[in-house]
Amino acid sequence: MDEETASAVLDNLELQGLLNDLEFAGLWSESRQRQKKLSKRTIAQELRTKGVAQDIIDETISKIDDEDDYQMAYGLAEKKFRSCSHLDNEVIYRRISSLLARKGFNHSITARIMRELTGAN
Repeated sequence: MDEETASAVLDNLELQGLLNDLEFAGLWSESRQRQKKLSKRTIAQELRTKGVAQDIIDETISKIDDEDDYQMAYGLAEKKFRSCSHLDNEVIYRRISSLLARKGFNHSITARIMRELTGAN
């Protein structure tokens, strides 16, 4: 298919509402937060990988509240903490920080959560 035909097909799909990157990014973000408990950073990376334009990614990610992102991380950590609270503190920290890192949360969020969970200052 030549470039002109491909462009015409894409334009037609956009006009019909069948091709909408902003809508896709919003739905993807909501789904990944709800089902996989992923951080804003990880969702942005996934959208980049899928070829979504950076301005659309920025707009989508800006809709995710930092406090909601933190609460999601805290919920994950709290659940993990309950399942391994009988272990040594170093092991608990390693397991929770590994979990949060895999989900895309940064070290400062992990450190804050660990202080809250363990009551340390």
